[in-house]
Amino acid sequence: MSRDSSDDVEVEVWIAASPEAVFPFLTDPDRLLLWIGIAARIEPVPGGLFLVGMNGRDVARGAYVDVVPHRRVVFTWGWEGGGHGVPPGTTTVTIDLTPEKGGTTLRLRHAGLRGDDRNRHAKGWGHYTARLKIAAEGGEPGPDPLASPEVPHG
Repeated sequence: MSRDSSDDVEVEVWIAASPEAVFPFLTDPDRLLLWIGIAARIEPVPGGLFLVGMNGRDVARGAYVDVVPHRRVVFTWGWEGGGHGVPPGTTTVTIDLTPEKGGTTLRLRHAGLRGDDRNRHAKGWGHYTARLKIAAEGGEPGPDPLASPEVPHG
């Protein structure tokens, strides 16, 4: 099935850390929570659960599709409960890690989004990849302003 790439969100960020150092921030729940969400249950193997509680109200849910250590993580994505335009598992997030310039270029592509859902997710992924960069470089991203239940996701 072909997709209109204009519906995809694409974010690229260079991180001053090796792919081996960045990868655990995508596959280890404790490190994942340093940059996104307030609770996580993840099983980073193909078919494994991807579940992140964003703020005490909104929950992102999907399943891992592909996990290549230090190179790539692919999982499906959507939102539990009503009120969100993206049901669980209906879109796909691909994160590629490429060694470049003594660090890592992280490329995130969220495919299958439409209209306002695309715009909301573009803002969200921009916010969260910036937090990931800080955490993977050994910094402290601080409290996430989007982790408040008053700030809706999706």
